[in-house]
Amino acid sequence: MIVMKFGGTSVEDGKAIERVAEIVGSRLEQKPVVVVSALARVTDALVTMSQLAASGALAEGLRLHRQVRQRHFAVLGSLLNGRGETEVRSRLQALLDSLEDMLRGVAALGELSPRTSDNLLSFGELLSSQIVSTVFRARGMAAVLVDSRQMIVTDASYTRAVPQGEETNRRLRQSLKPLLTSGQVPVMGGFIAATAEGVPTTLGRGGSDFSAALVGAGLGARKIEIWTDVEGMMTTDPRLCPEARRIDIIGFDEASELAHFGAKVLHPATLIPAVEKNIPVYILNSRNPESKGTCIRAHARPSKTILRSIAAKRGVRVINVRLPRIVALPRIVAGPGFLHALFEAFDRHACSADLVSTSDVSVSLAVEASRDLAGLVQDLKRLGSVEVEDKKAILCLVGEKLRGRIGVAARVFSVLASASINVHMISQGASEINISFVIEERDVPEAVKQLHAYFFAERAGDPQWLAKRANRGRALPGENNESLAGATRAAW
Repeated sequence: MIVMKFGGTSVEDGKAIERVAEIVGSRLEQKPVVVVSALARVTDALVTMSQLAASGALAEGLRLHRQVRQRHFAVLGSLLNGRGETEVRSRLQALLDSLEDMLRGVAALGELSPRTSDNLLSFGELLSSQIVSTVFRARGMAAVLVDSRQMIVTDASYTRAVPQGEETNRRLRQSLKPLLTSGQVPVMGGFIAATAEGVPTTLGRGGSDFSAALVGAGLGARKIEIWTDVEGMMTTDPRLCPEARRIDIIGFDEASELAHFGAKVLHPATLIPAVEKNIPVYILNSRNPESKGTCIRAHARPSKTILRSIAAKRGVRVINVRLPRIVALPRIVAGPGFLHALFEAFDRHACSADLVSTSDVSVSLAVEASRDLAGLVQDLKRLGSVEVEDKKAILCLVGEKLRGRIGVAARVFSVLASASINVHMISQGASEINISFVIEERDVPEAVKQLHAYFFAERAGDPQWLAKRANRGRALPGENNESLAGATRAAW
């Protein structure tokens, strides 16, 4: 059997859902379980209307609720007519009425707890799975709607609940295997789950992908397909570099690194259940089903290029913490006590660092700029002087065994130096497969363009790139006209 997950853009309207029905219909012999997200932008709308209700702006929240109601009925009407539409319309109406009642309750209390938020956000997938399963049946498939809240069991960590593997697997096998054996197509909502007591929870960002991986792992799927609106994972973001190419095969560890540092096709947590069961994950394009997409495996064959991909994470701040001068005397260094106190402060404020760089008397940490750092900074000032640098970005270069490749870092930083791009912070060696560094946010497009051209187009023997270089009349640093040592000096 296989698991097929369709994201919000793949079920965003009637035409998109028709495509999904065709894709699933073409794979019936593989015994698919289908996992669907909410319609595109519906989860965002649910978040907004919940916050409006809690803040006292119920009328505005209900206006948004009416728009969501109208949209779902419009999508339904474009796909069905007659008895099938009447039956599902009644079920959608009941769900939407319940959502409205909950919004009114939030407004009356003037409070939106994490538990209530999870309950409200679950409606997106409940609505979409109702529509999709009904359309499948109308198209002749033996589809059956399965409530994910009865299958995926989690703890009570609302908004980012942790699945309870053993009980989840037991329920999946007990309920879904008989359906698959009898030739039926289970359709489930992603992202949503429940505690053992039946209280709704959600799996956090990327939760629908995570749901698909949990189902695949629990049932021992042959493969997991993640259907989205892109061709797969790319050598870099095509919006930054039009020359970006689709990656055919990539390793689990490489894909996870890229996902963490800005490659938004896949959430890192999605990979965990698949890695544990060695199940390949395919990233496919629902708008172009003939494309081969990207296959993510436990171990991928070596790439023809040094790098597999380049990811960029914008919206980063760098926090620099330096010990007082009186402490920073010779032979008195930032020992374990200093680092322990520093990371304790991060833990107290539930803040994690993407990159960390240390010296004897200072530490630099890259964090997401969206976080409120006021309290953390105040705590850190007890340890020493604190400086916060805004408008930074992290570039992550991923490739097989980069740590053991001589001269790769020199090439990277010489390329950046040739483009007059300054590097604020570097991380290499913590992982065998990536080199990460911090640059100015404004330099991201040029940095990605130059690095991609050097490590992908030219190294792959692209004749157009070679011609462009010849027309420029100069070579990049680190090539025959300049020694590697000289290039390294230029980078610094």
